[in-house]
Amino acid sequence: MKDTMYARQKLKFRLLPGPYAIVRLAPDAPVPEWATKGDFNSVTRSADELSIVCLADNIPVDVNSESKWICLKLEGPFPFSQTGVLLSFIEPLSNNCIPIFAISTYDTDYVLVQKEFAGATLQALDKYGHQLIEDDDESRRNSIE
Repeated sequence: MKDTMYARQKLKFRLLPGPYAIVRLAPDAPVPEWATKGDFNSVTRSADELSIVCLADNIPVDVNSESKWICLKLEGPFPFSQTGVLLSFIEPLSNNCIPIFAISTYDTDYVLVQKEFAGATLQALDKYGHQLIEDDDESRRNSIE
């Protein structure tokens, strides 16, 4: 049997303009208007919490958000039958002790990394063979500086 049960994939990804924030509110809290502004956000409610991911600039000063995050978007879409996509992407990060916060949508995956790990993240992904698709957008570069 092979050491790995999945095909390690080399993926393309983009760095979204940011930085982003991750906020935890009470499970019965209403979804705030600021949470859904911007090109990418995620609002997830469970019995335990209301979890919000959005641009850090959207967060009001009275809301606790400890870290700033960069957001990496995998270039999908990926069919549901394709296995190992997220694992292929986050394995080099795990191997380098880089913590992540992952979000999956119907078409693709997003991986958030604390801003302090941005340089190490991009190095680890490049070394593994994943390809950053660079835009000429200055705000994307500012996300990691």
